[in-house]
Amino acid sequence: MEKRLEGKRVLVTRPKERVEELCFLLEDEGAEVLSLPLLELQPPEDPRPLAAAAESIQRYRWVVFASPSAVEALMEALREAGTVEHLSHVRVAAVGPRTARTAEGYGLKVVAEPAESTGLGLYEVLRPELHPDDEVLLPAAEEGRRELELALREQGVRVTRVTAYRTSPAELSAEARELLRTSPPDVVLFASPRTAEVFLESAGRERLGQSRVVAIGPTTAGALARLGIEVAAVAERPTPEGLVDAAIRAIHG
Repeated sequence: MEKRLEGKRVLVTRPKERVEELCFLLEDEGAEVLSLPLLELQPPEDPRPLAAAAESIQRYRWVVFASPSAVEALMEALREAGTVEHLSHVRVAAVGPRTARTAEGYGLKVVAEPAESTGLGLYEVLRPELHPDDEVLLPAAEEGRRELELALREQGVRVTRVTAYRTSPAELSAEARELLRTSPPDVVLFASPRTAEVFLESAGRERLGQSRVVAIGPTTAGALARLGIEVAAVAERPTPEGLVDAAIRAIHG
């Protein structure tokens, strides 16, 4: 089988909890993978809102997940509250195939998933199903985007947004800085605007050098453009497979 990334160094910047499958697929294409997580996933500083939502999960008509980490955090809170079985009465929606797969891995039936893996894409799918005064639980990252929440509120539904997790910049070691200097990557993968910001803050723009930059989706691509970073390719789907295909396009055009 042709290895389309043979001899290419690819920098992966996602949190370590999210990179195993991506790294395997890149290596399968012949890439030398440099895994340098720039963000660490942390529990909420105040866990009470998430715990309260889990204890009264049956009150919600919908639970809307925007990331796999949100699924994992809510399921853990439900387990601790002893209310996992009550989730069977709640409709589940997910942004993106990886989030949907994570939910299904917990035995949940995802009834709404957009073709366009964005918050507003999910809103368009949900809109015909929503009724005035529906209650929607939105477990999300503390610093997560607000477009979906705002669109739901404008529709007249009652949204409870709770912090499911937060991210903090990971410290970039001297060894990592030296590695970026002596072995600059051919391709850099960015999976969120925040990751790109942290890279510039901790490593510096010059560490991108002649690297081809890949974005996980249009939102991240737009943020990179605003940061003055040229994007060589955008993943068609926000999945490990989509990122690998985009890396190949970035190299081969």
